[in-house]
Amino acid sequence: MKGPRFDPPSAVRWIVHTLEDAGHETWTVGGAVRDVLAGRAAGDWDLTTRARPADVRRLFRRTVPVGIDHGTVGILARDGAMYEITTFRKDVETDGRHAVVSFSDRLIDDLARRDFTINAIAWHPIRNEISDPYGGAKDLRAGVLRTVGTPSERFSEDYLRVLRALRFASRYGLRIDPPTWTAAVAAAPHLSTLSAERIREELLKILDADRRPSSALDLYAASGAMSVLYPELDRLRSTEHWPVTTASVDHLPPGRPLLRLAALLHDLSPHETAQVLVRLRLSNAQTDAVAHRAGAPPMPGPEASDADVRRWLATVGPDHLPGVARVALARARVGAGDPEVVVASWRRARAVRATRPPLVVGDLAIGGRDLIRLGLRPGPAFKEILQALLDRVLDDPRRNRPDELEDEVRRMVETGDFGG
Repeated sequence: MKGPRFDPPSAVRWIVHTLEDAGHETWTVGGAVRDVLAGRAAGDWDLTTRARPADVRRLFRRTVPVGIDHGTVGILARDGAMYEITTFRKDVETDGRHAVVSFSDRLIDDLARRDFTINAIAWHPIRNEISDPYGGAKDLRAGVLRTVGTPSERFSEDYLRVLRALRFASRYGLRIDPPTWTAAVAAAPHLSTLSAERIREELLKILDADRRPSSALDLYAASGAMSVLYPELDRLRSTEHWPVTTASVDHLPPGRPLLRLAALLHDLSPHETAQVLVRLRLSNAQTDAVAHRAGAPPMPGPEASDADVRRWLATVGPDHLPGVARVALARARVGAGDPEVVVASWRRARAVRATRPPLVVGDLAIGGRDLIRLGLRPGPAFKEILQALLDRVLDDPRRNRPDELEDEVRRMVETGDFGG
């Protein structure tokens, strides 16, 4: 059927022409096609072709073996971008987590294995022709999300599709048709069988790109997915904190998924936050950033003493100040505080931080080697002594001089007063 004129990068048409001239049928598929039909800006342009990976690599000079075993090759185009192209495939066997596929010579086989009708649409850049055997374009216009084929079978092939259904329904403002919803709810208990990485990426996609992540979170809760994957958040929903939590997540801008995650976890206990972050398997640096932003104590007010602000910065970590402040400001703007006070407190903390005071043990004018030079034997007491020194320096940074700190060490050793 004929469709609207899309406007892909010229490299897309170049790739299709090259493959078609060599006798290999080629179409664009996936998110870009769906987004254009939904009236949105197209994202990444992916292609599917009858050509086998070896054919693709022979026809193009610069390629990347993105997923050769699954038929996917990356083509480095003249515009510097990489475009992924995958051989037509059909499912041979599925187990809810992985699919065994084989190559096919027919586009219809490739579209038939896709999850939802809105994702089972192909567009031919040369002929400006749309292939939409399952009515995905009609479903987009009607605002409906439904599976390709029998919903229960589609979800049992890959339970991640349950989370994808919730994300697509939220992002595109679609209602999930009753059979698809019933099957998604029935499949939700199986979500625990998915890898942590796949579960994490679905959540981060929502937090990264959705204007209102709360809409998807509501669907997570209603479907049972939240109780399976994030029981801590599911319990939080029954408290008075939940409206502020979701509103603050919505208030923070897209493109900052970890900041939004910190806002989402803000009202959990430190133990609950740690449990969620362990299951998500973020990198150590990401886990540290989210935990500090989610669990930071309230910022000292604009009238707080310099010493109080320094102690707060030492507790939170000076590098985490912007993230902590942004979460606090988002919460204030949705009713949990006074935005003007938060801004003033943020400025106050920035001003104190700008004086570059010693805030961690590593900032002290003496260290472990100096303690050895003073006659102390390395051991657990070193940490206690250095922390006690830092505690004094936080009160008055002028004390951060080698001679004064060494005198303090001698006094602590004589009195045994390591705790300050």
